[in-house]
Amino acid sequence: MISRILIIITLTMSAAFGFSQSEKSRIRDGNNQYEEGNFQEAEKQYRKALMENPGYLKSTFNLGDAMYKQENYEESANLFNEVVERNASKEEKSASYYNIGNTLMKEEKYEESIEEFKNSLRISPENNNAKYNLEYARKKLKEQQKQQENQDQNQDQDKNEDQDQKNDNNKDNKDKDKQDKKDKQDPKNNEDQNNGDKENEQEKQPQKISKQDAQRMLEALKNDEKKTLQKLQKQKARAIKGKKSDIDW
Repeated sequence: MISRILIIITLTMSAAFGFSQSEKSRIRDGNNQYEEGNFQEAEKQYRKALMENPGYLKSTFNLGDAMYKQENYEESANLFNEVVERNASKEEKSASYYNIGNTLMKEEKYEESIEEFKNSLRISPENNNAKYNLEYARKKLKEQQKQQENQDQNQDQDKNEDQDQKNDNNKDNKDKDKQDKKDKQDPKNNEDQNNGDKENEQEKQPQKISKQDAQRMLEALKNDEKKTLQKLQKQKARAIKGKKSDIDW
């Protein structure tokens, strides 16, 4: 609905101003091209008209319309401001303020556009299109401010989380530095720890014996076995002798 209103009001004002003078051919050709939607061709005709008569406000105003249609909002606003600052009629000034407000809305500069619609209404309080666009700009400004507020809150939250993480990292580094410093100041702990590690390593390693020790251990086992065998033989001999004595009796 907004777009349709902007097109109708702008087109009507352009055509009206174009034919209000002596109908110069440049302005007439530009208006015809504008009505057919050939905005670049209309721009060319309006610029030629300004070259012939730089002080002709109707050409400046209509050129501002053509630039608006080509989405060149910055130049469009500059042209309408030129109309306002020069010796324009109340109708031309009110229409220029209104169109400046429209260019600012296209650039999402809602707070500035509100002021321009107010300027238009101060001159022409009956301009319903300016009233409607004023309320629309106020609504969009509230939405924009709310969105900015949410973004600021999210940024603050992210900033706080980053700071908390940084503080945690700093604390961990300080604790580590403190422990390292303590270890350096008390070398006995490091020595005890190193000795303990060496003892543990020695416990884990299997003990080794020499070949001579192994041979002696083997001979000792053989001697023990020999003595045990002799002892058993003596016991067996005594047992046999005892049985024979029983038989002789």
